[in-house]
Amino acid sequence: MANNKSSKKRIEIAERNRLQNRSYKSAVRTLMKRCFTACAAYAQAPGSAAKDAVQTSLNAAFSKIDKAVKVGVLHRNTGAHQKSRLSAAVKSAVEPAAKA
Repeated sequence: MANNKSSKKRIEIAERNRLQNRSYKSAVRTLMKRCFTACAAYAQAPGSAAKDAVQTSLNAAFSKIDKAVKVGVLHRNTGAHQKSRLSAAVKSAVEPAAKA
C-alpha cells in the first residue's frame, strides 16, 4: 500500500488510465466484431444497403483503432495488424460479389 501522497496519487492515476485503456480496447474489439459480422451478412445477401453497412463499420473501426494508437492504448503495429485483418475481410467479402 502507498505510504506517501505522491505514491497514492500515482496509484489513482494508474487506475484511471487502466479503466480508460480498457474502455478503448473494448470499443475496438466491438467495432471489429461489427465489421466482421457486416462482412458475413454482405457475403450472404449482397446489396447496396449491406455494402454501405460494411463500409460504415470499417470506417468506424479504423477511426477507433487510429485514436487508440494515437492515445497510446495500442501499439502502432497492433493497430496496423488489426486494420489489415479488417481490410482483408472486407476485400474478401466485397470482391467475389463484384466478380460474380
